[in-house]
Amino acid sequence: MMAGVGGGNDFQWCFSQVKGSIDEDVAEADIISTVEFNYSGELLATGDKGGRVVIFQREQESKNRPLSRGEYNVYSTFQSHEPEFDYLKSLEIEEKINKIRWLPQQNAAHFLLSTNDKTIKLWKISERDKRAEGYNLKDEDGRLRDPFRITSLRVPVLMPMDLMVEASPRRIFANAHTYHINSISVNSDYETYLSADDLRINLWHLEITDRSFNIVDIKPANMEELTEVITAAECHPHQCNVFVYSSSKGTIRLCDMRAAALCDRHSKFFEEPEDPSSRSFFSEIISSISDVKFSHSGRYMMTRDYLSVKVWDLNMENRPVETYQVHEYLRSKLCSLYENDCIFDKFECCWNGSDSAIMTGSYNNFFRMFDRNTRRDITLEASRENSKPRAMLKPRKVCTGGKRKKDEISVDSLDFNKKILHTAWHPKENVIAVAATNNLYIFQDKLN
Repeated sequence: MMAGVGGGNDFQWCFSQVKGSIDEDVAEADIISTVEFNYSGELLATGDKGGRVVIFQREQESKNRPLSRGEYNVYSTFQSHEPEFDYLKSLEIEEKINKIRWLPQQNAAHFLLSTNDKTIKLWKISERDKRAEGYNLKDEDGRLRDPFRITSLRVPVLMPMDLMVEASPRRIFANAHTYHINSISVNSDYETYLSADDLRINLWHLEITDRSFNIVDIKPANMEELTEVITAAECHPHQCNVFVYSSSKGTIRLCDMRAAALCDRHSKFFEEPEDPSSRSFFSEIISSISDVKFSHSGRYMMTRDYLSVKVWDLNMENRPVETYQVHEYLRSKLCSLYENDCIFDKFECCWNGSDSAIMTGSYNNFFRMFDRNTRRDITLEASRENSKPRAMLKPRKVCTGGKRKKDEISVDSLDFNKKILHTAWHPKENVIAVAATNNLYIFQDKLN
C-alpha cells in the first residue's frame, strides 16, 4: 500500500519533521547533496556541498512522549571531505559529498562510504560511554609520573562518562578516478564495492586502498569520438557478480563479472526504441538516465530520465514493463529549461521496502509517488507551510493550460530553483526523507 490517493483503506502521508535553517538566503555549503537510510532504517545520513556528513538517529518510543515515536535527531556530524587542489591539472576538487552508502552493521559500530569527485572514504561511527581511570604511569590530569616513585600497582577501572559519538576515517581510497565519481555501490558480498565516473568503473576491496580493478572502460582512444558517458552504476542486491550501469544515451548495460575481467562486453542491453514522431532537439538530453536502482527483490530495476521513471524486468531488454510520467507538463517548456540549465538536473529515484511503490523528485519542491499495483500516483510538496506535527499532506496538481481550478498551480508559476533531487525511503516502514535545498523533510504515514 502506498500514499493515500483518497479512497478506501489507503493511508495518508503526514508531516513529521524538518531539519535545517529557515533563512531565505541559503549558503551554498549547506545544500544537501545526498540522503541515505542505513539497512535497519534507524540511522539516516545526509551529505552536503560543504563536505559534511550529518547522521540522524531514530529515537526510541518513550512512555512520557508517546507521539515522539520515530523522530530522528542529530547523532553525529563530521567533516568528511575538504576542498583540495590538483596542482598537476590546475583543478579545484570540490568537497561536495556526491554519494553516501552504508555497510550492513556487523558489530556495535556503524560504517559508511562517502565520496566527493575524486576520493572515497570509509568512516567508522562508534560510541564511547566509558573511560579508563587509575593509570599507573599517568596522573589523573594526564601528566606522566616518575616510575621510581610508584610503590604500588593499581588496576585501571572503566568509569561511566557522557556518551560520545566518534567518526574516524578507517580507509581512504584515492587516486583511482581521472573523471568525477558519480556512483558508489556496496556489493552483496559486503567485501567489495564499485565506484563509477564518467568513463570508467572500478571494483574495490574494502580492506585494500592502494589498488582497484578497472572493470568497465568506455574511453575511446580518440576523445573526439566520445558519444556517451556513464551516469550511474549499481551492484545487484543478491548476486555479487552482477552490476548495471546507465548512460547519457538512455541505455542500461547489465554486466557479469564472471564472464571476463574487463566487462566491456555487456551481458544484457536495455533500451527502449525511440518514437520517431516525438523526436526533437532535446530528445537526446532528456533521455539521459540520471539514476538507476535495483528493486530489493533483484527482479526489477528502475531508471530515471528527465521526464519519466521506468521500471525494467531484468528478463526483458527491449522495453520497460512500466513507465511513469513525472512532470509531462514540462515537455512544452524544454526550451526555457535548456536555457536556464535545469534540463541537466540529475533527479534520483527510490523504491519502498516492498518494491510496491516508487518515489522521485520534481520542481517547486514537489515530489512524486507511484503505486505499482494500483497504477495511481500522487504529487506532494515539501514545504514549511504545513509543517505542523502530523499535518496531512495535501495532493498538489499542476494545471497545464485552460482554466485553472482553485487548488491547482499553473505550470508557469513553478519555481525551478526549488527542486527535489534526493529522496530516501525507510527500508521497512513508510517513512520518507526528502531533501529540499538545505532542508531535510521527514514524512510518515498517518498510521505511524
